[in-house]
Amino acid sequence: MNLALISHPDCLLHTNGSVVGMPHPENAGRITAIQDQLIAQGLDPWLIHIDAPEATREQLLLVHDQDYVDDVFQSVPEQGLVHFDQDVVLGPNNLKAALHAAGSGIAAVDWVMPHAERRAFCAIRPPGHHAGRRKAAGFCLFNNATIAAYYALEQYGLTRVAIIDFDVHHGDGTENIVADDARILFCSSFQHPYYPYSGFPASADNCLPVPLARGTLGPAWRTAVEEAWFARLEAFAPELIVISAGFDSHMQDDMGGLGLVEADYAWLTKALVRVARINAGGRIISLLEGGYEYHALARSVAAHLVELQV
Repeated sequence: MNLALISHPDCLLHTNGSVVGMPHPENAGRITAIQDQLIAQGLDPWLIHIDAPEATREQLLLVHDQDYVDDVFQSVPEQGLVHFDQDVVLGPNNLKAALHAAGSGIAAVDWVMPHAERRAFCAIRPPGHHAGRRKAAGFCLFNNATIAAYYALEQYGLTRVAIIDFDVHHGDGTENIVADDARILFCSSFQHPYYPYSGFPASADNCLPVPLARGTLGPAWRTAVEEAWFARLEAFAPELIVISAGFDSHMQDDMGGLGLVEADYAWLTKALVRVARINAGGRIISLLEGGYEYHALARSVAAHLVELQV
């Protein structure tokens, strides 16, 4: 078995409150829907289950400023909820969940690096790709994917890591952190114009955006990402691929307006496995970002994991 599923029960305790009396779209049901789908589809027994540790302050500081990290820790209420940012809520359990989410990428790197053909998927919340060096945004507190990428660079002496982000929203926090760092190649596809209204044109040469008009379907998305990413990816020769896996580009997810389906996520995952095998020993880690329609999310994650497992 070469695929680890990394999560932690504290990720279920993270809460964003409610929106106009309705459950917040980023809620614990996202994780349980994934878990239920993997069991129903018979994939769960083939996975290595790993509990995500809490990221340390030192690991958070690989990408976040000291003052920002201190502010987060000092702002956690003993009870109730407080708005740390317009879209980011802090409650008594939210910091622990965020630390486990960030720690999941650390555990994933430690799982894949000692052996070739190992891969990992982190079923965690809160997500991370909107969190910048010194800001929280878009449900995100710490940037889980970049923490993992910089941990791999520092801990394992890597010199080239690719970050692939296919969320419906541009990973503005990730670009804020990695822009102009020649050790990182950041490939992102996202609906444009759309929140957070960034990403195109690219802010640096190491950022490869694929902006997509509302209503873009899978075939056009596949063509666009293939043309924009793969020649540069092959030339870059990444020693590790880190995926920010946002499944809210699915046609059934009303968080955005794109039209991807499970087969599209499977196609990209299969292509990234091929790239990883050339220079990275097949090593890929993937961290959950968006995806808010339970059934579409769960089926898409399962399709993603089937290809990671090959």
